Amino acid sequence: MSEHTAPIPGLDAVEVAEPGAVTVVVPTFNESANIRRLLRLITESVPARLPCEVVFVDDSTDDTPEVIRAAAQDCPFPVAVLHRAEPAGGLGGAVVEGLKAATSDWIVVMDGDCQHPPSLIPELVAAGERANAGLVVASRYIEGGSRAGLAGGYRVAVSRGATWLTKALFPRRLHGISDPMSGFFAIRRGGFSTEALKPLGYKILLELAVRRRPGRVAEVPFVFQDRFAGESKSTAQEGFRFLRHLAGLRTASPVARMVGFGLIGASGFVPNLVGLWALTVLGIHYVPAEILANQFGVAWNFLLIEQLLFRDRRAHRRWWDRLGRFALLANADLVLRIPLIALLVGRFGMGALPATALALVMTFVLRFVGTEALVYLPRRRGSRARRAA
Repeated sequence: MSEHTAPIPGLDAVEVAEPGAVTVVVPTFNESANIRRLLRLITESVPARLPCEVVFVDDSTDDTPEVIRAAAQDCPFPVAVLHRAEPAGGLGGAVVEGLKAATSDWIVVMDGDCQHPPSLIPELVAAGERANAGLVVASRYIEGGSRAGLAGGYRVAVSRGATWLTKALFPRRLHGISDPMSGFFAIRRGGFSTEALKPLGYKILLELAVRRRPGRVAEVPFVFQDRFAGESKSTAQEGFRFLRHLAGLRTASPVARMVGFGLIGASGFVPNLVGLWALTVLGIHYVPAEILANQFGVAWNFLLIEQLLFRDRRAHRRWWDRLGRFALLANADLVLRIPLIALLVGRFGMGALPATALALVMTFVLRFVGTEALVYLPRRRGSRARRAA
């Protein structure tokens, strides 16, 4: 093995492999008990005529990196371990780093817990070559596949529900992919750009398929195995990250964000009305009560759009700056609506009901555009330079 490749910033690169026909990328988090078995299975599965390298991208807090280095001494192919001090993007972020480090024409992504059978690696590459595909998915949901290794009915139901939800949200992008939740797939190097990827959590195939789907996709069946050792990393926290990831993917376009913005705004009526009821029960006059209750709706809407619509744009301003700007826009909407209705009725002769409906639409569009432009878009560099001067 050689060390001719420049190290990736932020990673501890140990012996980066020579170019080969397939790079196996394995993201790991505390999988030390599985490493030797996994490398032995890869050794037994990949024939000598298919040059191979293995790249572990490790976020572990245990001795997994040391176990990988020791086990690599017995392997007939190059093995690299890239240990990340900061696990940005979770397992998906680790896969992206592995994609960047890969040197082969084909990259196979698989888990480190031995639930993805290494015996399928040659077939994934061969299927991609036969179909001239850019992406080959190992699927549990086509003939010959099975999800047998999922422990318990609860995990089976969650997996099925997540698969149905993703396919319902992205019918065009996921056409021809029966198992978008699979973590076992092969992708042709050069057929995608990692710069456009924004991984969050462990469903990196979904990220690739939605943001940078290759033109042709093939599938091969696989039987999901029982975990060899250790514990599953699927937790309720990962489930919430997955839902946030789905929301971010679905609202990537301005039109979709506007729809999401409207739905969140509509949901804000609930805390608004609950707050109004509570304040009036306490004896507060309905006018100041309405003003105060409106702030409950503003806070609710702000929390939801922060998490679901603009999560990747929050670094441009501090949270209190974003909250202040958002609250100002939300209350300006309330102040602007009444004079606008009066103008539409008095100047243009509209009825009160259609004037109110039109004013609601107009102020909603203005608030959405204002939120994007004034709260979540980055500051222009010129203005920063002038302030610094």
